[in-house]
Amino acid sequence: MNNYANNEYDTIVVGSGPGGATVAKELTQNSQKVLMLEWGDYNPVTGSKAQTVKNTGMPMQSMLFTHNMVGLVRGLTTGGSSIYYYATCFEPPLDMLKNYGIDISGEVDETRSELPNSPLEDDLVGPMTNRIMDSAQDLGFDWNKLPKFIYQDRCRPQCWRCNYGCPHGAKWNARMFVDQAFKKGMQIVNRARVKRVIMENNQATGVAYTKNFMEYHAHAPKVIIAAGGIGSPVILKNSGIKEAGGDFFFDPLIAVFGEAKDIRGGSEIPMSSGAHMVEDGYVMTDMTIPETMYRGFSAQKGRLDRLFAHKKTLSIMVKERDRLGGHLTDKGGVRKKLAPGDVKALKHGKERAKKILKNAGAKNIFSSWYVAAHPGGTIKTNHLLDSDLQTEVENLYVCDCSVIPESFGLPPTMTLIGLGKRLAKHLAKQEKTSKQSNVYSAA
Repeated sequence: MNNYANNEYDTIVVGSGPGGATVAKELTQNSQKVLMLEWGDYNPVTGSKAQTVKNTGMPMQSMLFTHNMVGLVRGLTTGGSSIYYYATCFEPPLDMLKNYGIDISGEVDETRSELPNSPLEDDLVGPMTNRIMDSAQDLGFDWNKLPKFIYQDRCRPQCWRCNYGCPHGAKWNARMFVDQAFKKGMQIVNRARVKRVIMENNQATGVAYTKNFMEYHAHAPKVIIAAGGIGSPVILKNSGIKEAGGDFFFDPLIAVFGEAKDIRGGSEIPMSSGAHMVEDGYVMTDMTIPETMYRGFSAQKGRLDRLFAHKKTLSIMVKERDRLGGHLTDKGGVRKKLAPGDVKALKHGKERAKKILKNAGAKNIFSSWYVAAHPGGTIKTNHLLDSDLQTEVENLYVCDCSVIPESFGLPPTMTLIGLGKRLAKHLAKQEKTSKQSNVYSAA
């Protein structure tokens, strides 16, 4: 790719996850000239193990570890982690956000009208999901099918590729919004790692990025950092906003496995059903994973006797709303330990999962080590951002999970799309006001 420093853009968007992709799509629909910079590639999604490892398994890049070896995974590719998420459409924390001056209820309604968000039809729900759901309901849990960002007419029954990226276009992901923006004239530079924001007189005027070991500059009157809960604060730290990256959250989770000898499965859409245990601070869902991932979890806990039981193994995920704490280093190192309350909540959920699995006829039950997802709160609204997601630097905005000020313990995709739509409207309104002001001044 070329250096775009001399090209004229209205906005630079750094990152292509749900927040950044949404802003880019909305702005290009309003005839804005947008440049997107993305660290990852734009290669077609193949749904292969090799591509998944390349985009999510690189130590110190897409695979990070905390003090006590909790693995934190993020997707480094166009579309970000949404390429590899489970496409479960959880409700945003509307009331919590309103407390910080952010109302995205209208934008969430828009999203519901634009994207699929319904529970799976029965013929797409696999036998393992049904077994777990029936058992949970039999025990009195409010366990039901969950809404999904899935175009069900494109979905393949007994497909296991949600974990590895859907090659059939059935699972909505942020790359789809990037594709729309690209068709509207947005330019994108891939394998571009943004290092810092360029500022003049406390105003953002562009960014500096590296590509192929060379440094380039790109300029625009507005800059939106949307590189994720880990990437965005690192860029801001390098730009002089040193408080970024402190006192954050992620969603720690464990998987609980049990063998049911009378079932044959292993190829299902994960997180098709579940229950939100609000008072206990965690969510539980089915989580059928590919055989390679299952063997990794089994080996991790020393359960070599379970390595070849994948097709007979029921899996339940317990994902907890953790406490704020820890910090990120200037290079993006994760310095955060699970608080005693977090460990206690996960243990409570594990015991419930074991009960559900036993009731479903499962034996040889064991659990995985901790994994974490959805890091956020690293550039909090009403701390480092105002309610329009602008930093203390004029025309420098942030739009990803880092802006969410409190942990809410659920996948944030719908929330991020809503925030992206809201920010795009704000910028469009600013642009309109500026043009009107220029007209009046000329008159």
